[in-house]
Amino acid sequence: MSEPETTSPEPGQTGQLSVVATATDGIRVLTLAGEIDHHTGDTLRQALDTSPTPRPRVVVDMRQVTFMDSSGINILIAAHHALSEAGGWLRLAAIGESVMRTISLVGVDAVIDCRETLRQALTN
Repeated sequence: MSEPETTSPEPGQTGQLSVVATATDGIRVLTLAGEIDHHTGDTLRQALDTSPTPRPRVVVDMRQVTFMDSSGINILIAAHHALSEAGGWLRLAAIGESVMRTISLVGVDAVIDCRETLRQALTN
């Protein structure tokens, strides 16, 4: 496991998104806290960028995400396509009820692998 790398403001602030990046068994784990919208989308987009990594595998732990709009949906879909093209994958883990409702309504859960827990997302 690598040292956590915080890439944004403190969690809990209204309209903010914090991202802590770690690695477990070669899988990049992004732990998010806060809201994903057009104001915080760049923070998520930058965190998902794994361009120098061959066969990148990324798990996004979403248990502390309180809100996500279409900006977040678009960023996750774009990341899913980019990671798949690079021979890797993207998984979403521990999605809260309100965010999962959004994900289900637009069909993201049919495109991106969504797991109930972080542990499940880290295992094949």
